[in-house]
Amino acid sequence: MTSTPEAWPRPYWQPSDETIVLNFHVFGRFAEDLAIPAARYASNGLPEGVSLQRFAHAALRDWEGYPLKGSLGELLKEDAPEAFDLARAAPEVLVVRGELADQDSLDYLRDTLGVLAGLLDAGGQAVLDPQILTLFDAAAWRRHYLVPGGAPPRNHVLILRNAEDEGRSHVHTRGLRKFGRPDLSFEHVPDAHADQAGMLCERLVELQALGAHFADGQPLEVEGLPGGFVARRSGSLEDPRFNNSHVAFDWPV
Repeated sequence: MTSTPEAWPRPYWQPSDETIVLNFHVFGRFAEDLAIPAARYASNGLPEGVSLQRFAHAALRDWEGYPLKGSLGELLKEDAPEAFDLARAAPEVLVVRGELADQDSLDYLRDTLGVLAGLLDAGGQAVLDPQILTLFDAAAWRRHYLVPGGAPPRNHVLILRNAEDEGRSHVHTRGLRKFGRPDLSFEHVPDAHADQAGMLCERLVELQALGAHFADGQPLEVEGLPGGFVARRSGSLEDPRFNNSHVAFDWPV
């Protein structure tokens, strides 16, 4: 990122009634009079609708939604043990969270990431992104997101593969709520085609992040796959696989 904000356009943007959801936890030790050097990272500060709340870590440990315990805590500890230890030991937690109407640019994301980067400079030691079930230490977060021109959309989204019956898999995403778009779900994918489904997810993640929108019943043709796909809008925010609505596609037989 540069010191002067540059526009992050969405060249394929189509208006939708979806809601953009941002949610991050920054663990660390911060000065009482917290100054966030967000402008250093081409940020205009948190966009309207996104707030920062400061908590003593001890006050959150008994909260039902506390992310460092239970099944999510076990997953985070297994995936990033050093970051987990830093987060557990941190005396404070800053929660950056908010909802926005669909936007025709990604400037809101640029500005929010700049604030997170500034918080790491101001005493943050670990960042949790619960939408992609990922905990980063400060160095890993910077490598992942402080990319000139902005990290690619793929960096903001998980692509997961879950085994189904009879040699088939469910390939799906998590995290597209950051872009105000439903997640993607490819069901009944033959295991031999799982990598192809993953690459297709990457392409569609980028299209949606840059503003494209799938309508219910919209056909999708993919080179090399006869018959193509038909989009089915489905799901709800309560679906634990996505915590989001999703667009489902049946893999061609």
